[in-house]
Amino acid sequence: MTTDTNRTRVVVTGLGTTSPIGGDVTSTWEGLMSGQSGVNVLKHDWAEQLGTQIAAEVAVDPTDVLDRVKARRLDRSGQLALVAALEAWADAGFGDEGDEADPERLAVALASGIGGVQTLLSNYDVLKEKGPRRVSPLAIPMLMPNGPAASIGLTIGAKAAVHTPVSACASGNEAISLGIDLIRLGRADVVVVGGTEAAVHPLPMAAFGQMRALSSRNDEPEKASRPWDKGRDGFVLGEGAAVLVLESEEHASARGARVYAEAAGAGITADSHDIAQPDPSGSGATRAMKTALRESGLEAADICHINAHATSTPLGDIAEAQAIRQALGEDAAEGLVVTSTKSMTGHLLGAAGALESMATVLALHHRVVPPTVNLDDPEDVGLDIATARRDLPTGDIAALNNSFGFGGHNVAIAFRSA
Repeated sequence: MTTDTNRTRVVVTGLGTTSPIGGDVTSTWEGLMSGQSGVNVLKHDWAEQLGTQIAAEVAVDPTDVLDRVKARRLDRSGQLALVAALEAWADAGFGDEGDEADPERLAVALASGIGGVQTLLSNYDVLKEKGPRRVSPLAIPMLMPNGPAASIGLTIGAKAAVHTPVSACASGNEAISLGIDLIRLGRADVVVVGGTEAAVHPLPMAAFGQMRALSSRNDEPEKASRPWDKGRDGFVLGEGAAVLVLESEEHASARGARVYAEAAGAGITADSHDIAQPDPSGSGATRAMKTALRESGLEAADICHINAHATSTPLGDIAEAQAIRQALGEDAAEGLVVTSTKSMTGHLLGAAGALESMATVLALHHRVVPPTVNLDDPEDVGLDIATARRDLPTGDIAALNNSFGFGGHNVAIAFRSA
């Protein structure tokens, strides 16, 4: 394993989440390790008209955590993002009675694939039913995709920059990549990065259903998300948010911060193949992983774990498996432990990469990989997929997290043990 000593090292010092299997990092990680599913039958009346009546809603409602007045001024996606960001900020040792960050050296890169869709659609309903004077004066700041990032920036006082990458299901990982770049370019010392999504709503679900993208296993919701299984029939929509605090190693060391892992590098490519379907050759995903390795100063043999994008779709799972083998080579793939935590959390769209990067960081930190559940009749994809928790080796190790999105977006993030 090599390291580019001329490049600023970026480390992860804080983690926060609210997910379908837990309201914070501890409960989410425990749920992942125990193989807990966060997928359930929807209890909303509107779900009865849909072909897919299951989803992975958050385990703890954000309005149970946030101040009531503050929560009312945010779309649900913003509420989820703020819950995760506050946990990550405190976990990094900042905030009340903690360390202070120089506002002009503090940035935010918080992504969303869809944005404030619930605010947009609910206010359109109000417009049609009650007229324009009843539309909320807060609708625009609530529905705009950068609303969650702006809210976090205001809360922690970030003045270096506040960004909102939007690249469908690759958005969360693109935010992490941007955070790494901001630190390496010298534009910030600390960047709060991650993703959020709250699209469990009849219109997005109906639209995904019309694309035949969603699983319709309504009678067994906990078994519906089944990456690489021959019985998979689509992904399960999830909601939630995950946030990581990135710092330059120098900044973290100066304040004595606890370091989970190094955010070693990223690779971003585009398929230019189809607006929704992945390139079956996996070439774009392959190049993203190879770029992440090259930028990180890593060799294929250094990678001992991949948290895969693997959404449980017929084409996507196969294309990614092929890309992994192409990126690392058949020999390296033999010593690799692969998992898909989407089998438990469902697919959080723009927040997926952030949640799965958090899981990848924790896997390196604790030296153990969460299982892939529901893999009862596996496809022969030439990968060692963990169906039970698996220990990782000691010493200096590294891992990848993949995210791919509609539009042909590919982002791979490389993490190295602290």
